Order: sequence, then C-alpha cells, then structure tokens
Amino acid sequence: MASMQRKTLKSFAAKAAALSTAALVLASCYLPVRFDAEIEVDKAGYYSAIFDGYIAHMGLYDGLVKNEISPEEEQERIAVIERDFLRDSNTKEFQYYREGHFKVNWERSGDLLAAKTVTFLRRNELIFQLKYVENSGYVVLEGKSLTQENRQRIQQMGLNTQGQIRVKTDMPIKSHNANVEKKDPNDARWTWLAWDIDSIMTPRPRAVFIIE
Repeated sequence: MASMQRKTLKSFAAKAAALSTAALVLASCYLPVRFDAEIEVDKAGYYSAIFDGYIAHMGLYDGLVKNEISPEEEQERIAVIERDFLRDSNTKEFQYYREGHFKVNWERSGDLLAAKTVTFLRRNELIFQLKYVENSGYVVLEGKSLTQENRQRIQQMGLNTQGQIRVKTDMPIKSHNANVEKKDPNDARWTWLAWDIDSIMTPRPRAVFIIE
C-alpha cells in the first residue's frame, strides 16, 4: 500500500511539475515568430536597433487554437496587449494579424554607455538585449534564454521562430556564435555578424565586444 501511495505521489508531482512548466512558458507571453532585426553599435557606445516582424502572444494564441477564448474576449485581450506595446514610444507600428499574432516595428537609438542596457521588449519579456558591462569594458549582445524543455513545449503548441539578427560594429569582437562574420564591403573598419534563426531550437545568439 505504501509503495502504491509513493508511486501515486510521484505521478502527481510529475504532472504538477509539467503543468507548472507549461504555465511558465505561457507566462513568458511574447515570442518572435518571423522577424528581421538589425543593430549597429560603435566604439563610442552609440547604438541603433530595429526589430521588424511578427510576434505571438503565447497565452492568447493557445486559448484561441483551443477554442477557449470567445471573439469578445479576444478583442479585449488585443486592446490590453496594444496598450502594453504602445506604452513604449519606440514602438513605431503595431497591428493585430490573427490567432494571437501581431505585426510590430520597434526602433531605438542612443548612448549605450549612458543607458547601460537596451532591451527589446523589456527585461521580463526579453527577445534581445544589448548591455554595457562597465567593470569589464565589454558590450554584450544576447537573445532570449529558453530551456530545451520549454523550446519543445513551444513547438508542441504549434509555434516556432524564424528570422535573422544582424549586428554592425567597429569594436573588436571577443567572441560570438554567429553564422556569419564579414567585413563591411564599403568600409573595412566595420564588421557584420549575422545569426540565422531557423527554429526555436536554434541556440540563442550571443556576442561579446570590447569597447575602446
């Protein structure tokens, strides 16, 4: 009897953990599903960043494909999400597409040494981030971090991510995991890095630059 109870408790704990993980994935909210992003950052610390593409709100998408959200509730949630995006003055375009997907254009520029961190969309909804690590003299670019399990859960939901991130810089490059590294054909002082994001399983982009 005790053995059966232990097995039942283990089974319940495993199911609870799975549900908890699924809830955490949905709580992440936004996933870029098709996009193009370009970042330029120079050795003086000035940057510009552009994101253009489609983003899915995972909770809204999941509810719609499961027919758990009525048309009225869909419109209510769209209005809340629109307010969320438009609070950020860097959002230049925002349109609802369908099934929890939104067309978004976001642009920002400025002094990274003053800002220290530039994040799209924001720190708790990170899609990509550029940060100045003052005590090391490095500038770090990194994308959203997801566990393998969460990547699989997103795929099981019917979502994926595809796109490209490009970075142009005249800073020395300490390390990166980009697919492409090449000199700018018009000015050899500048280097381009490019990450081709083929699926949600693609490793997150990361690069470290040395600011002079």
